[in-house]
Amino acid sequence: MGAFFKDDLHDRLGTWGLGYMPYGGLDHGELLAVAEAVGDGDDGVYHEVWVDAADRLREEADAALAKGHRGSARELLLRASGFYVSSYRPLFGTPVDPRLEAAQRNQVETFDQAMGLSDPPVTPISIPFDGLSLPAYVLPAEGHASEVRPLIILTNGYDGTITDMYFASAVAATRRGYHVLMFDGPGQGSMLVRDGTHLRADWEVVIRAVVDVSLTLPNVDPDRIVLSGWSLGGYLAPRGASGEHRLAACIADPGQFGMRDGVTAYAIRMGAPPEAARDPASLDQAILDRMQQQIDSDRIQHWTFVQRGFWVHGVPDLRGYLAGAMDFSMDGRANLIQCPTLLTLAENDPLTASTQQIYDAMTCPKAIIRFTEREGAGGHCEMGNRSLLNRRTFDWLDETLG
Repeated sequence: MGAFFKDDLHDRLGTWGLGYMPYGGLDHGELLAVAEAVGDGDDGVYHEVWVDAADRLREEADAALAKGHRGSARELLLRASGFYVSSYRPLFGTPVDPRLEAAQRNQVETFDQAMGLSDPPVTPISIPFDGLSLPAYVLPAEGHASEVRPLIILTNGYDGTITDMYFASAVAATRRGYHVLMFDGPGQGSMLVRDGTHLRADWEVVIRAVVDVSLTLPNVDPDRIVLSGWSLGGYLAPRGASGEHRLAACIADPGQFGMRDGVTAYAIRMGAPPEAARDPASLDQAILDRMQQQIDSDRIQHWTFVQRGFWVHGVPDLRGYLAGAMDFSMDGRANLIQCPTLLTLAENDPLTASTQQIYDAMTCPKAIIRFTEREGAGGHCEMGNRSLLNRRTFDWLDETLG
C-alpha cells in the first residue's frame, strides 16, 4: 500500500504531481481527496475520479473567466490539464483505450486555453519533422518577453507530457529569465496518442529539427541555446547533443548512458548467457518466457514493460522490446558532445546506475550534481524536492552561459 493510494501503481503514478506544488500544480489536499475517492477502486475508478476532479476545475475556470478573473482561470486550467494527465497513465497500452484518448485531448485543450490566457498569450507552434509536425510551445522569460535571451529546449522521456514539463521545469526556467521551448517528440504525448509515432534512439535527428526552428524564433540568442532532458530525457538530451553542435549547454536529469546495459543485465539475472543477453534475437524462448512471467506477476513491472514499453516502442513482445532497447546507447557518441554538460545523480534513483559511465566517457566540459534523501531529493528526477533541482541546475547554467 502506498502513501496516498491503496494500490501501489496508483500511488506511483498519482503522486508524481507532488513535485509540481511549488509551480502551480496540484496541492496536497487535492491529492488526498482523489486518493480517498479512489479507495479500493481499479484503474477505471482511478481514471474516473481524476477526470471528475479535472472537469470540476475546468468548470470553475469557465466561471472565473466569465467574471473577468483571467489569472484564476489560467491557474485552474493548468491544474485541470495536470489532472487529466494523471487520469490516463494507468490506461497505457494497445489497443489504445478511448478513455485515454479523450483525457489526452482534454489535457491538450485545457493547456492550450491556459496558455492563451498568459501575458503575453502563448499559442502552439508546429515543428516540421519527418513528414509530421511536432507540437511545441514557446514561453517567454518572465518579465523579459521582448528581450533577446537564452532559450532552453525541454525534452521529455517515456511517459511525460508537455503539461508535466511545464510544471517540472518551464515555470522555474522562465522565472530565472530563460525563454523556453517545450515539445512532444516521436513516441511522446500527442505524437504517441494522436499520431501513433514511436520512440526513436537517434534523438540527435529530432533535436536538429527543433534547433532549426529555434533559430528562427524572435528574441532568442542563437549562441545560448540549451537542451535539457529529464527521466529518459536524461539519455535523449545527451544523445541529441552528441549530434547537434549548435547547443551552448546540455542538462541530463539524470545522466544516462542508455538502456542497453540495463536490459542486458536484467536478461542475465533471468538466466540468459551474457552473449545472448547482448543479442535479444538469439535469446532462447524459454528464457524470454521466464522473463515475461516475472514481468506479468508484478503489476508495476507489467505496466512499465508491457503497457508502456511495448506501446511506446511500437513492438508486440518482449523480444522486440529488448532488441529495440539495444539502440538506446551512448556507446561511441558520448565523446562527440562538445557543449558543457551537466548530469544529475539522485542517490536512490535506479536510472542513475550509468551516470558515472557517461560522465567518464564524455570529453566536453562536464559536471555532476548529486542529490540525497537527506535533502528530500533522493528519488527519481528529485521529485520530492524539485525546486532544489531547479535552483542548482539553473545556477550551473547561469554560470556556464556567463
